[in-house]
Amino acid sequence: MFECSLTSDNIRFITGVISRYNCRYSIFDDGTIQQTPSSPTTFEIRRSMKSTNHLTELVCRKASTPGKKLSDGQGMYLLVHKNGSKYWRMDFRLSGKRKTLALGVWPEVSLTRARKLREEAREQIHRGIDPLKHKRDQQRKRSASEERTFSVLCEEWMQRQKPRWTEKHAFDVRRALENHVLPDLGHLPIADIDRREVLSVLRVMEGQGKHEAAHRARQRMEAVFNFAIITGDCDANPAAGLTKALTPPRKKKMPALKPEELPEFLQRLEDYQGHRLTYLGMRLVIYTFVRTKELRLAEWKEFELKSENPVWTIPAERMKMRREHLVPLSSQSIQLLRQVSGISEGERLVFPSQNNPNRPMSENTLLYALYRMGYHSRATTHGFRSVASTILNESEKWHPDAIERQLAHVESNKVRAAYDRAEHLPERRRMMQWWSDYLDALKVSAQ
Repeated sequence: MFECSLTSDNIRFITGVISRYNCRYSIFDDGTIQQTPSSPTTFEIRRSMKSTNHLTELVCRKASTPGKKLSDGQGMYLLVHKNGSKYWRMDFRLSGKRKTLALGVWPEVSLTRARKLREEAREQIHRGIDPLKHKRDQQRKRSASEERTFSVLCEEWMQRQKPRWTEKHAFDVRRALENHVLPDLGHLPIADIDRREVLSVLRVMEGQGKHEAAHRARQRMEAVFNFAIITGDCDANPAAGLTKALTPPRKKKMPALKPEELPEFLQRLEDYQGHRLTYLGMRLVIYTFVRTKELRLAEWKEFELKSENPVWTIPAERMKMRREHLVPLSSQSIQLLRQVSGISEGERLVFPSQNNPNRPMSENTLLYALYRMGYHSRATTHGFRSVASTILNESEKWHPDAIERQLAHVESNKVRAAYDRAEHLPERRRMMQWWSDYLDALKVSAQ
């Protein structure tokens, strides 16, 4: 018996030679060719391990072992999943990197069609073209209406988040994405966007010196991709894990007065010559240390001034953390509000605009008042929250949790946070009265 190992391309030639010698031969399913000539000699020619077209449609139909790869040669195989689905895959190497190309699902993509796709991919590789990239490029040429693009998923994500966001935050998120991300990624199918494309967008922002904005953009892109994974529109998140690839932003603290500068400031405030409503608003911000927006949009219906325990209830939709907030009112705060009512009584807003009572005081009104007082770049209304936190903590009179709760800082334990809007409220009432008395004492000492 004579044996030799040949490629499939040589089998036709060999069988032709055998036919010339009037030999009988058979080709078996395992690729073996056996010939029996008139003489006692037997030829057995076995197919080479590198041959192709190993599979048949019958073998594909019977394949059922999960995780099994049935090779058809030249990198192509049929992969059986746990759910019984069968996927055509092709492993190849290009530029020293091993990659896998998806060719479709059997039986929608038949064995014959899969082999044709394999040959097309091999031809692309031979010409130095990456079949994966070529496939992506072809998909991107489809009509945007037929694709689940980043822009489409981004819009869906923002709509889902809208109930949790303030109107201003929603506006800021949309504007940032429209300015920096959507021009480059918006038209692309979200499943085809890779890490390099995401990083390229962020690098452009860094090149413009917008390091903090780049970090926020990455966070928002990561959220959009996570949303797309949940909806089944993509399998991976190319924006995740890129934090260390970005330049850390410099943290900028809002200008705030030092505690020892507070007496002089309070004295200057008493000498303020601007609009009376601006003066009263500034004083109330200091007494209550709420955020500027929470003060500007305050409505009279939120105040219980005649209660045994006067309180200002700020609704969740106006709070940064989207949670209702209680502000116990000191006797000084109540006196201020009574003065304010002499100006805006009968209006919906406590601090309306001078030009239109149906609109709130401008967001820059209090800031510009600080500028006129000589505190440009030295203080902001938000900075009074920092001053209050420092003095209240250093006094060691109040529980740290009571201070944090009054500052409306987020509770890390979300389950606990859902039930503690009034936590430490009796102590907070005493603390707010102490704070107002403390400020009045500072003002007297500065005179």
